[in-house]
Amino acid sequence: MNCDLCPNKCGADRDLTNGLCGVDNQIKIAKYYLHPYEEPIICKDGGAGAIFFGGCSLRCVFCQNYELSHNAKGKVFSIDELARIFKELEDLGASNIDLVNPTHYAIQIKKALDIYRPKIPVVWNSHGYETLETLSIIDSYVDVYLPDLKYFSPSRAERYTKKANYFEVAKKAVEFMLKSKRPRVENGALVEGTIIRHLILPMNVDESLKILDFLAPILGDNYLSLMAQYTPFGEIEGFKELQRKITKREYNAVKEKAIALNIKNLFLQEYSSANESFIPRWDW
Repeated sequence: MNCDLCPNKCGADRDLTNGLCGVDNQIKIAKYYLHPYEEPIICKDGGAGAIFFGGCSLRCVFCQNYELSHNAKGKVFSIDELARIFKELEDLGASNIDLVNPTHYAIQIKKALDIYRPKIPVVWNSHGYETLETLSIIDSYVDVYLPDLKYFSPSRAERYTKKANYFEVAKKAVEFMLKSKRPRVENGALVEGTIIRHLILPMNVDESLKILDFLAPILGDNYLSLMAQYTPFGEIEGFKELQRKITKREYNAVKEKAIALNIKNLFLQEYSSANESFIPRWDW
């Protein structure tokens, strides 16, 4: 079947070849473990049960998981094995099943969840570049959406991803997620809802402020996570602005805007979080 799971709609027969996501239909996983560095409300007790999938349909030039997104790093697992990973992480005490960059494996993930449905929340941790059709496929299996909203302007999205339509697409995806999942917290943990992440980039404060203006009226009781962790990484030789971390002035400008907009549920990542030590070391 020709693949149309992501907005690239490359039409690849992924039984035979790789799509624009860089992978075929075999599930590639670079690491799964109890991950302690997600937002506190989804990282209780032992940590999130993170599964890092190889390949990516967005492929930002600065991706901090570059080996996965661009080089499709990972070991091949079957659908049955993925279902067993869900159970293993649950048995280890994971707060949730945290599916990191899952879009291009939506069909396989659905089948694995049909085999074993965890008793803990399932988190769809994505870049936000999603079709409504694919979200509809997995929506009933997902408890918490954790999308990025990265870029506002076509020019910036084109510069960093070669996808000028990023915001046009991600806007609809985010609106779908916010409408689908009403926030519900039990014992200090988010068991249903949406957390939208935004990574502040150097020399891109204008983008961040426009994204905040877009989100403030529609978030309601859902959550916004402002991320300060940008660390120069990936293939950024031709991107002078990306060759440094964000400044305190940039961080404060975005933080103060979010506070001024009276966003109700706001996570502010510490400025000191821009450190390569937070980037996972891959097992395969």
